[in-house]
Amino acid sequence: MAFVLDASVCAVWALADETHPAADAAMEQLDRDNALVPSLWWFEIRNVLITNERRKRLTVEDSDAFLKLLEGFPIWTESDPDEAAILGFARKYQLSVYDAAYLDVAHRNSLPLATLDKALRAAAEAAGVPLLV
Repeated sequence: MAFVLDASVCAVWALADETHPAADAAMEQLDRDNALVPSLWWFEIRNVLITNERRKRLTVEDSDAFLKLLEGFPIWTESDPDEAAILGFARKYQLSVYDAAYLDVAHRNSLPLATLDKALRAAAEAAGVPLLV
């Protein structure tokens, strides 16, 4: 089954010194299914990379290799956000608009959400959105 992929999961993949069972499960799921992401995911991933380059956790070559890896995954971008739903989720569950965008994509498409963000996980459960792990 397809799922919605949060940038927090991808950040674990990018950083060799981090692991998490939910990130592992999402990676395995991508072998079988596609992931759907809001358009802001593109920016979030690159921000994770550049931030960790500045912290000396990644090199430019590491970041480039990771982006190449992501290109090989079946990750599709949804570019038509539901503004009212996103603002509603942000208000109701006290989420950032960014996190609410992931919840909106999962909710509208009836897909499980892969995230490591505790507040987003709690909001997904409260909204009836299943979690990947």
